[in-house]
Amino acid sequence: MAERRTTTRTGSTAVTPAKGAQATKTPTAKEAKAQAKAARAAIKERRKNSTDPADMGRFRQIGQAYKVTHEFDPQLPWLLAAAFLVPVAIGVAVGLLWDHLIYLVVMGLLVGLLLAMMLLVRRAKRATYKRYAGQTGSAEVALSMLPKQWVSSPVVAATRQRDVVHRTIGPGGLVLIGEGEASRVRPLLQSEARKHERVAYGITVTTLVMGDAPNQVPLDKLADRIRKLPKTLESNQVTDLKQRLRALDAVRPVIGMPKGPMPGDPRHVRSSRQATRGR
Repeated sequence: MAERRTTTRTGSTAVTPAKGAQATKTPTAKEAKAQAKAARAAIKERRKNSTDPADMGRFRQIGQAYKVTHEFDPQLPWLLAAAFLVPVAIGVAVGLLWDHLIYLVVMGLLVGLLLAMMLLVRRAKRATYKRYAGQTGSAEVALSMLPKQWVSSPVVAATRQRDVVHRTIGPGGLVLIGEGEASRVRPLLQSEARKHERVAYGITVTTLVMGDAPNQVPLDKLADRIRKLPKTLESNQVTDLKQRLRALDAVRPVIGMPKGPMPGDPRHVRSSRQATRGR
């Protein structure tokens, strides 16, 4: 028998486990506290060793952005020092003349810190573009610099010759970006534009070819070019268009991602920008 029934004086039946049955052990409060502490320690250790900026603290994000940028921008330390020290020196000089030294020195420190952070973000973006210039898939770096209102889908179409088409949707409408040999990527871009127009229902599809030749958009200018497009869509229209494009993407064959920039590196730029304005 797995259990034994006993009858109490009131007539109710109580079930007690048999001798061979094993009772479930409930962890004590001390054990539960130890388990929670171990889980927190594991999370802390993972974040400490992680290279994902989302797991980093604010100061570590800034340090990582500086480290990555300095590899491609040797003048960065001197520029940051000048951006920080010049406002401080001005604050000291004016403070000595106006007899408000402490107030103006503190003001100079704050202004210098802000200028240094703004300069770091700007140079980090430039270094990122320099790092990935000429690589297949580098347009994804520019798309990662767009504001959050833009929803990007890298490599929605590609050829064996590594010509690719990227897509982004935002306030400026639906934009397709071609990347590769111009003679091959333009027909691919036109074909994708016709497919998207059939699903977009009257929404204009803007096509851009990334490159340094005439009538092309350089990598470091691509994000600004897209951001400056006239506003044609509201947020609810962007959401609706995104849902319709899922039907188009569902019938596509699986596309292998070409070797190119990984999305982790551009996030260092975004992380440093977040650090300047707070999370």
